[in-house]
Amino acid sequence: MGRSLFRATAELTRLAGWMAFDMGQQEAAQRYYIQALRLARAAGDVPLGGYVLASMSLQATYRGFAEEGVDLAQAALERNRSLATAKTMSFFHLVEARALAKAMDAGGCAVALSSAESWLERSREGDADPGWLDFYAYDRLAADAAECYTDLRSPAEARRFTKDSLSEPTETFVRSHGLRLVVAAVAELEAGNLEAACEAGARALEVAGRISSARTTDYVRDLLQRLEPYQNEPQVKELKEAARPLLVSPA
Repeated sequence: MGRSLFRATAELTRLAGWMAFDMGQQEAAQRYYIQALRLARAAGDVPLGGYVLASMSLQATYRGFAEEGVDLAQAALERNRSLATAKTMSFFHLVEARALAKAMDAGGCAVALSSAESWLERSREGDADPGWLDFYAYDRLAADAAECYTDLRSPAEARRFTKDSLSEPTETFVRSHGLRLVVAAVAELEAGNLEAACEAGARALEVAGRISSARTTDYVRDLLQRLEPYQNEPQVKELKEAARPLLVSPA
């Protein structure tokens, strides 16, 4: 009973950290994550502890601390060798790839992405995957791979993965879909396809207008900054005008 309680509390605390992270409350998110890690240890649940470390890695990477993100992701991997399911290991390698891409380590990122794909291919329907990993499937791997290649300024690879990342229904994970659309827009822009970039950006704004997420707003702001060299183009002016309500909102 004690371990079950610690495990459940750890999951809820990690979720609180993720929500704080998404809302831009970074210090609060760190406090929640540290507490969740302690609770996972008290529960004796190593994979769950790895999930918390992976969440901390994503936060560090997002905030620009790529090396710290790499260390946290690799800590999750090291602690879970021979313990976690194939699907879990795939996710941890994907988080590692995100951090390595932000660190501009193209070779390391490619190896991590290959490992993530390989582990996911090994996963089976009957595996004892933890419930907190229900969200993870190939479309999530493709979405993060696209973001990796966007960071690495490889638009052709990014575009290849964005097609797969946007292939699934959108209503279950609306926020994630919005982020993926922004990444798709950036990939199209980097490939020289301004019209396609603006089209994806407009779809992303439609999604962003339905949610409250500081992280999504930051992604949109980054896209608009990348569009600055084309600010006199009609479609860019239209997109910037459509984004105005989002950028001035408290989100």
